[in-house]
Amino acid sequence: MLDKIEIAILIPCHNEAISIAKVVEEFKAALPNATVYVYDNNSSDNTIQQALTAHAEVRTEAQQGKGHVVRRMFRDIDADFYLMVDGDDTYDASLAPDMITLAMSGPYDLVNCIRRETEETAYRSGHRLGNRLLTGVVRLIFGNRIIDMLSGYKVFSKRFVKSFPALATGFDIETELTVHALELSMPTAHVEGAYRGRPEGSESKLRTYRDGWRILMLINKLLRHERPMIFFGILGALLTVMAILLFWPVLITYLNTGLVPRLPTAILAMGLIVLSALSLLTGLILDTVTRGRRELRMLTYLQYPSPPFKLDRTALLNTVSNRPALHAKPDAKKLNTQPLIPIELLRQIWRFGLVGVVGYIVNAGCVEILAPEIGPLQAQGFAFPLAASVTWWCNRRFTFGASHRTVHQEWLRYLLANALGWTANNGVYVWMIFSLPLAYQHPALAVAAGSLAGMVFNFSVSRRLVFNKSALP
Repeated sequence: MLDKIEIAILIPCHNEAISIAKVVEEFKAALPNATVYVYDNNSSDNTIQQALTAHAEVRTEAQQGKGHVVRRMFRDIDADFYLMVDGDDTYDASLAPDMITLAMSGPYDLVNCIRRETEETAYRSGHRLGNRLLTGVVRLIFGNRIIDMLSGYKVFSKRFVKSFPALATGFDIETELTVHALELSMPTAHVEGAYRGRPEGSESKLRTYRDGWRILMLINKLLRHERPMIFFGILGALLTVMAILLFWPVLITYLNTGLVPRLPTAILAMGLIVLSALSLLTGLILDTVTRGRRELRMLTYLQYPSPPFKLDRTALLNTVSNRPALHAKPDAKKLNTQPLIPIELLRQIWRFGLVGVVGYIVNAGCVEILAPEIGPLQAQGFAFPLAASVTWWCNRRFTFGASHRTVHQEWLRYLLANALGWTANNGVYVWMIFSLPLAYQHPALAVAAGSLAGMVFNFSVSRRLVFNKSALP
C-alpha cells in the first residue's frame, strides 16, 4: 500500500554534516519509495556534500531559522504525506512506516512521535522541563490532544500542509504546527519512539532560555489571536479586581460620611473600570474576527481531499465490539422514572457547598490570625490561595474526583475559576447596591445574591472545565 502513495521526507538542516548522511540512508531504507529532501539552512560545514553523497534531493533556504525552512518546504513540495524529521540522528527511522500506516488508517492529518529517552544524554534537564512546561501551557489553553509538542518527528497530510499559514521563524514553528491542528480540530494520533543522544561532535541549535522565551511569546500571541475573548476577558477581570480594591475604601468612606476625600483614587478606579469595559469589548470584536479567520482556514483545509485511507479491519472490529448498540431503543419505564435533576448532580452540589463552608472557615481563620500582624488586605492575599487549595483538594477527593489532567494543571485551573468566581460575587454585590434601593438599605440581600452567583459560577466552571473527566490525558 505504501508504494502507491507519494511520500516526501523533509529534513531541515543546519550544520549537520556529522549525521545527515546516516539519517538520509536510514530513512531511504525504511521508506524505499519516498523522496528525501534535505533543506540546508546556511550551513558552514559540508552538510550539503554529505547529503548529496547519500543521494538526497538537496535544496537551500537563505533565511535563517527553522520556521523559514519549514515554510519553504511546505510551499515547494507536493505529496500525499509529509514526514518531517530533524537531521541530527536522534530519531528512530524504523518507526517511519508505522507512522505513515497509522496516518492512513485514521486517516489522520497529524501523527506525532512522543520521544522516549534511551540514553541519559538525549535530553538536557532544561530542555525536558521546558518541553513539559510549554506543552502543558498549550494543552491548557488550546486543548489537550497533543503530547510532546516540541518533538521534531511528525507526519502530516497534504491538506494539513497546504492549509498551514506558517508565520513563525525559529523553533517556535513546532508550537504553531500544534495549534493549527488543535484549532481546526484535525484528526491526530501519537506513536512512541526511541530518542537517543546526538552523535559525538554534534551540537544542539536549541537554546533553552532564548528559544523557550520565544515559544512563550508565541503562545501569548496565539492566545491573543486565537482566543481573544479569554485573553482580553482575563485582562478585563484583572482590571476590574484592581478597580474594586481601590474603590472599596472610597465607597465605605462615602457611605459613612457622604464625602469622597480620596478623589484621585476614585477617578483612577473609574478609569480602570473603563479600561476593563474596553478590554471586554475588544475581546468580543476580535472573537468575531477570529471566527471568520478560522472559517477561512477551514475552507482552505477542505479544498484538499482527505489522506489516502487504508482500512484496518482488525482495529475496526475491536472498536465496534466494544461500542454499545447505537440503535437500541430506550426503556420507557426508565425514562419516566428518571428525576428532573440527576442524583449524581445533587450529590455534587451539596458536597460542593459543604467544601465551600470548609474553605470559608480556612479563609476566615487565616484572616483573623494574620490581620493584626500584617493588615486585612495582606492577610486576605495569603488566605485566599490557601483556602482555594484546600477546597481544590477536597473537591478533587470527595466532590468530583480527579480529572485526567496533571495535578498542577488542575490546580491552576481551579485557582483561576475561584478568582473569576470572586469577581462575579463582588460584581453582583456592587450592581445590586447601586441599582436596587432595597439592597442599598439591606446590604445582606446583596451579599446573599453575590454569594449565590459566585457559588453557581464556581460550581459550573469547576464541574465543566476543571474536573472534567472527558479530557484526554
